[in-house]
Amino acid sequence: MTKKLPKLKLEDKCFPNLDGAGDWGIKGYQKRGGYKGLKKLLQTAPAEHIDKLKKSALRGRGGAGFSTGMKWSFMPKPEQSGKPHYLVCNADEGEPGTCKDRDILRNDPHTLVEGMIVGCYTLGAKAGYIYVRGEYYDESSRLNQAIREAYDAGFLGKNIQGTGVDVDVYVHLGAGAYICGEETALLESLEGKKGQPRLKPPFPAGFGLYGCPTTINNVETIAQVPPVLKHPLDWWTRWGRENNHGTKIFSISGSVNNPCNVEAPMSIPLRELIDEYAGGVIGGWDNLQAIIPGGSSTPILTKELAEQAIMDFDGLKPLGSSLGTAAVVVMNKDVDVLRVMTRIAAFYKHESCGQCTPCREGVGWVYRLMHRLAEGKGTADELDQLYAITKKIEGRTICAFADGAMWPVQGTLRHFRELFEEKLRDGK
Repeated sequence: MTKKLPKLKLEDKCFPNLDGAGDWGIKGYQKRGGYKGLKKLLQTAPAEHIDKLKKSALRGRGGAGFSTGMKWSFMPKPEQSGKPHYLVCNADEGEPGTCKDRDILRNDPHTLVEGMIVGCYTLGAKAGYIYVRGEYYDESSRLNQAIREAYDAGFLGKNIQGTGVDVDVYVHLGAGAYICGEETALLESLEGKKGQPRLKPPFPAGFGLYGCPTTINNVETIAQVPPVLKHPLDWWTRWGRENNHGTKIFSISGSVNNPCNVEAPMSIPLRELIDEYAGGVIGGWDNLQAIIPGGSSTPILTKELAEQAIMDFDGLKPLGSSLGTAAVVVMNKDVDVLRVMTRIAAFYKHESCGQCTPCREGVGWVYRLMHRLAEGKGTADELDQLYAITKKIEGRTICAFADGAMWPVQGTLRHFRELFEEKLRDGK
């Protein structure tokens, strides 16, 4: 049996107040070391920050897992572009099962504010926008309070701490559309237009918000930048496997004794994560039926695969799934897996923006067929038809929404086809 990873100490965490036990305001944040060393970061060459981010292997925490340092290096220098630069934070957390950013905004909002300050400076931006999911009203209120506190303390605005750096941060509330979590649809919405994805190229780094160079990152990613830059590199790289370093917030829900958001080391075994942090599966590990490892758009895992799963960006690929947003949804043997997965298919049907025909027509088709088969109506041949339809939709749309809508269905057919067949035999 592999040796268990040590739990993070308070000083190891990027989000020491994630559980809300302490003061979420600026005084509590500064007691925990917040804003300490900010002036030095704003006096360090941006190229040095980007180089360190590349070496840290910090990868986007919003789902894609792309190298943050690499993404930031795509931005042209301000003197080259001749246009304003923008940093946009994606806080439109809409993935079912995912609630990590919510606790950051609610319990440790200054981590994001400081991340926006450092990020704007590094990218040559004088303004940053935080696009918050509309339902997160209380969380956005705390974030706005944190921003006001930062202005009052001189950490935002003109000539921050005498460094000559100017940064303003604005909060924008969305209107409840899941598609606005896609970065270009978010930009369209932020500009006051209908939230629909843009064709790429051009990419946001060259033509983003208002046609200007723009970088878009998730809440957790931006908030982790200051700790990575303030500490020696090995403070961060001691956690996780190669190219998967650091800590990660995991949202664990479903059939567990202690549902929670927890910051834990990357590359932690999935079983250890559930047993050590979430109190184990209700009814014991042998009562486990299935696990969604990274939010509703990631393919489902069986109990046998879950026992092999390593929770990082590369550890889940060989098992036919992905880390996604690291939202772990556990289902024990009391759960009707087909009902859950059909409900997820209904969610994607509802949330399609309708711009691309394969998604607009196909996702609804997949849901209706899956719903009928899950009720025991249909034939075994239609199971093959369902899978074939998902493959004809995947990869044929402007954005990855349709892919994310098809992967859960494919995973269910791959690992739990016998449940469909049992329903069809019973006719109910």
